[in-house]
Amino acid sequence: MDIPGRYATLSIVMGIAINNLKDTVAALAAIVTFSSSCAAQQADLRDEATLLQQLAQSTPEQSIGLDRQLQALWAQSGSASADLLLERGREALEDGDVEAALDHLTALTDHAPEFAEGWHVRASAFFGIERFGMAAADLEHALTLNPSNYEAIYGLGLIFEIVGKPEQAFNAYSRALAIHPHHEEVTNAVNRLKPQVEGKAL
Repeated sequence: MDIPGRYATLSIVMGIAINNLKDTVAALAAIVTFSSSCAAQQADLRDEATLLQQLAQSTPEQSIGLDRQLQALWAQSGSASADLLLERGREALEDGDVEAALDHLTALTDHAPEFAEGWHVRASAFFGIERFGMAAADLEHALTLNPSNYEAIYGLGLIFEIVGKPEQAFNAYSRALAIHPHHEEVTNAVNRLKPQVEGKAL
C-alpha cells in the first residue's frame, strides 16, 4: 500500500549496500517518520492513548489517518527552537547530508533531551552510516520516552535482523505489530522471519 508522503525519502539510507539483507534495506526509510512540515498542523488534539486504542482496533483504511495523527502528535516538541532543529535535521537527511543531519539532531537531543522524536530521528542518521550500535542506543532512548512508538520499535527490529539476531528482531516486529496491526513493513518483516524463528523453536 503506497501512502505518498508517509515516510521521508532518504537516498543515503536507501543506497546502503548490505548484501545479505537487500529486502530489509529496501525498507530502511521507515526508520524516519514522514516529514512533518505540514503534518504537525494537522495533528488531532485527542490524547495519545485514545489514538493508540483506536489504531489497535482500526481497519487498514482507518489506520492510515490514525498513523498520521500519531506521527504528527509525536513530532510536536512544544518548543519552537526544538521544532526548527528537528525540521533542519530531517531536511538534511532528505538531502543525503548525514553529517549536517547529525549536527542538527545532536543539538536537538542536547537542547530537548525529553523529546523522544529527536532521538528517534537521530537514530536514522546513525543507521544511514551503518553505526548500528549508536542507532540502537538512540532508539532505546526514544522508546524509554515513548514506549508506543512503533516506528522506533520497527527500527530496532531492523537492526537486530541486520546484526544476525532474528529472534530479537521477530520479538520487536511482533511488539510493533501489536500496537499498529496494519503496518505494512512490519507485517512483511514478521512474515519474513516467522518461518525462520518457528523453525528454530522446533
